[in-house]
Amino acid sequence: MNTASVPVPDEEPQWLDDEEQRVWRFYVHATTLLEDHLDRQLQRDAGMPHIYYGLLVALADAPQRRLRMTELAMKAKITRSRLSHAIARLERNGWVRREDCTDDRRGQFAVLTDPGLEMLRGAAPGHVRAVRNAVFDRLSPEQQKSLGEIMQIVAEGLQPNEAGADLPWLR
Repeated sequence: MNTASVPVPDEEPQWLDDEEQRVWRFYVHATTLLEDHLDRQLQRDAGMPHIYYGLLVALADAPQRRLRMTELAMKAKITRSRLSHAIARLERNGWVRREDCTDDRRGQFAVLTDPGLEMLRGAAPGHVRAVRNAVFDRLSPEQQKSLGEIMQIVAEGLQPNEAGADLPWLR
């Protein structure tokens, strides 16, 4: 094995200081609780997990309410296998259908059906209330702006543009 290409770990990690550790733990705590809160609200009110709601929103926002499966995986930030499983469940509910891609025999589209759009319209008000109550109503306009800027920086740092990047939708 050519060891010249194997990265050598630093001698000692740069441990988080007390303040960084405090911020990190609050972040993990808050994001875990927020995802659980939104998931429970959607399960209770619409019979679907939060990830499925996000898929329906992405399709509703797309031209003709349809996206290639690979593009939908990228928008949802999930693996193709997880997307395939979710779309199968949404198909069983009648909310989404798959269509073959005419110019690429291997490609497929996910299409939001009329019943899926109606389900989304029914679920949206409760979901927006849950998001507002959990996040936006608790933050000042300045804090909201800061949160958006911070999350953009973090997301951009985790989504490299170079070929061969290890991103969920490429797996």
